[in-house]
Amino acid sequence: MEDIQDYLAKSASHHTQLCPRQVLGVRMGIYAGRLLGLDLPQSNKRLITIAETDGCFVDGISVTTGCSVGRRTLRVEDYGKVAAAFSDSHTEQSVRIVPRADARTLANEYAPNEGSNWDAMLLGYQTMPDELLFSWQAVALSTPVEDIISSPGVWTNCQVCGEEIINEREVVLEDSVLCRSCAGFSYYTLLPGQIDP
Repeated sequence: MEDIQDYLAKSASHHTQLCPRQVLGVRMGIYAGRLLGLDLPQSNKRLITIAETDGCFVDGISVTTGCSVGRRTLRVEDYGKVAAAFSDSHTEQSVRIVPRADARTLANEYAPNEGSNWDAMLLGYQTMPDELLFSWQAVALSTPVEDIISSPGVWTNCQVCGEEIINEREVVLEDSVLCRSCAGFSYYTLLPGQIDP
């Protein structure tokens, strides 16, 4: 395992500076490894992480866990919360970790000479004990890990729009194979007209 300062430097390299949420992500990833008994960052795809917000917090998690969107081991379910669930795909044990409600206030006690709350959080979050910084719970994922991972090489086409669907993400409604959009679970609305390249 790398030193926390190495992880913070890697996370900051994705941004213009290090921020408190990156520190939370780095610390949370390290803590998840400890709770699940995993050696991180991983070189395999054993750990699956579901982050509950996007942004710099997720970069911190990624550098400490080795989880990434490209490796299909990191997902974002944007609930607007600095929280994440970590699941060991071998044991199916999962934990959800969130900063304690009083973490911001306690950060001032660990960095009392800082001029601003932001600076106190930046430094305090780096040194606070895990038990004062985070709360955690064992959880069961709503979608089983094997469904999140899915089977490689499986694909089909939507019977409405004809687009390819990979990773077993199709929806079957009344014996029709549909993509999530055509099944009514779209994040967009089609506008009239078509744009051709």
